[in-house]
Amino acid sequence: MADDSDNLPPQGRFHRFRKLAGLTAQLGGEVLGKGARRLVGAGDGELLSRSATEKLVETLGDLKGAAMKFGQMASMDPDLLPPELRSVVARLQNQAPPMGADVVERVIREELGESPETRFASFDRAPMAAASLGQVHRARLHDGREVVVKVQYPGVDRGLKGDLENLGALVRTLSLAGGAMDGTAYFKELRDQLLLELDYRREARLADGFRAAVAPIPELRVPQVIEAHSADRVLALELLEGPTLQRWLESGPSPEARLRVSRQLVQATFGPFLLAGRVHADPHPGNYLVMPDGKLGVLDFGAIKQLEPEFVDVNRRLIEVLVEGTRVDLVALSREAGFEFKLPDAEAESFLQALFEIVSRPVRGDDYDYSTDATSRDVRDLYARNVGRAMKIRPPTDSVFFFRAVSGLGQNLKAIGAHGNFREIIRELLTLGTTRAV
Repeated sequence: MADDSDNLPPQGRFHRFRKLAGLTAQLGGEVLGKGARRLVGAGDGELLSRSATEKLVETLGDLKGAAMKFGQMASMDPDLLPPELRSVVARLQNQAPPMGADVVERVIREELGESPETRFASFDRAPMAAASLGQVHRARLHDGREVVVKVQYPGVDRGLKGDLENLGALVRTLSLAGGAMDGTAYFKELRDQLLLELDYRREARLADGFRAAVAPIPELRVPQVIEAHSADRVLALELLEGPTLQRWLESGPSPEARLRVSRQLVQATFGPFLLAGRVHADPHPGNYLVMPDGKLGVLDFGAIKQLEPEFVDVNRRLIEVLVEGTRVDLVALSREAGFEFKLPDAEAESFLQALFEIVSRPVRGDDYDYSTDATSRDVRDLYARNVGRAMKIRPPTDSVFFFRAVSGLGQNLKAIGAHGNFREIIRELLTLGTTRAV
């Protein structure tokens, strides 16, 4: 068994469950206590203290795997935590406790047949970043090229499977409540996708495909794969320089720079979708670099999802409707995209129209200020007021990754807070997609 100093994720399903259950009890007690004091007028401030947030980050960072991935998602939500606490949780994006150098060497020897110092001209044993499934080291090839080398944590596959088994049991229990609560198909889609992310050879192929998809967009940069230095649990990529999106935001960029990077994030989300049916479904700020030459670097390709042409076509038409402000039969269009409805069309249309009105705000005019954006909050409020109707609208299973990409984009744009013409940015992408298709 590895020494604790190696910082390897605990593997036992029930051990991981106990750690999460203990954390939940501790945080839940604090939230309930503060909430009760608020009710009697004896307390104010946030429901979660900094010390409790630090404990959350420590536990999820130790567990890595799916637990840490969900923490990364939480760190993006501008309405979930205040900025000072969100910056603590943001460490989960690329600052997990790293595994020891001896473990890194063992994995590279097993996968590439040589030590890091032999395989590479130089190899920095201190990691640049450590995330949910592996950590990244800077290295140099013998031909002089600078690269990054992603090394998977030993045993993270068993830890990830344990997390998913625990979550799957919860989903199955909830599904017993009836058809409207049945989330098993969506969970299976999520589980299968997360397990596929363990295969770094697959990620290399996805990186190549994503790079080809964004080739017509010169403002984006995707690193090249170094095939000869990659394997099942080791992935070598061209080094891209620049701060992560989170670090860049902390530097206080100008309004002009904020709008430029916001434009690039829209391009990185909708460009490959419209051009090739691909979406990057892990859009947390640690996966974007603001490069010195003004381009946006895109990283981490395990969660790239290829969507069906019919789904892409329908959503292209929906985006065109959003941009032009025309009316459309949302129920009919959604059915074309694979949605199922377990309620009368009139009720479905009413709900979808209300949702449409909220999400179309940034592109309904030629001037939108994302610093005042309330899309995420208002969508949550709409679902809270219409739980019964919302649960009877069933999107196709693989669409969850598209919606994850789009919602992540909205959260990133809200964090940047740019002010500009987002409708024109989308129009340019629609034109580019049409030209490419012809």
